Amino acid sequence: MNYQLELDKIINNLKNEEPYNPPKLLIHSCCAPCSSYVLEYLSEYFAITVFYYNPNIYPEDEYVRRVKEQEKLISSMPLKYPVLFMEGKYEPEKYYNYVRGHENDPEGGERCFICYRLRLEEAAKIAKEGGFDYFTTTLTISPLKNAAKLNEIGQEVAAKYGVSFLPSDFKKRGGYQRSITLSKEYGLYRQDYCGCVYSKRQREAEALKKKEEAAEKSE
Repeated sequence: MNYQLELDKIINNLKNEEPYNPPKLLIHSCCAPCSSYVLEYLSEYFAITVFYYNPNIYPEDEYVRRVKEQEKLISSMPLKYPVLFMEGKYEPEKYYNYVRGHENDPEGGERCFICYRLRLEEAAKIAKEGGFDYFTTTLTISPLKNAAKLNEIGQEVAAKYGVSFLPSDFKKRGGYQRSITLSKEYGLYRQDYCGCVYSKRQREAEALKKKEEAAEKSE
């Protein structure tokens, strides 16, 4: 399925409504850089609340730094409709319980899918409780994230909680590249690992391997 085209259809239907009343959209955000393009794009059509729920982030000071970057971006961007911010609970033990047994999965594997579900289910629950018309996630903007799986899980938890999931593949049409440009424009901190301790260890191991290989070549 082309999720960008599905999103286009929804937005086109909304634009034809008279008078136009922007629907309430809860966006689960993984980080400020990924949310930059998504906010620029969707704030033209929705009244947005950014929901920052990422109990996978390690360590805690990294989590706090990413929250502050998210708030800074929202306050800095000139957007058509006001964007609100909501921080979820930082509960890393819940994340560790969810992924127990998958600690050694490769990045992008089953452990990540479990993490997707944890965060999207919380977003669906909050969207239902808050009376939002839709919810979605910024995660599909990353080339390293499985957009099909994210949309599949989003639809499943939407059905469970009785709220509408907004399909997306935000990396399409240059979305990812635009997020890089906006990150530079707003001076955002761009982390070099996804967020969890396992991705951090994998990135450090990869960096060490490259360093060792470079040293061998220079000998």
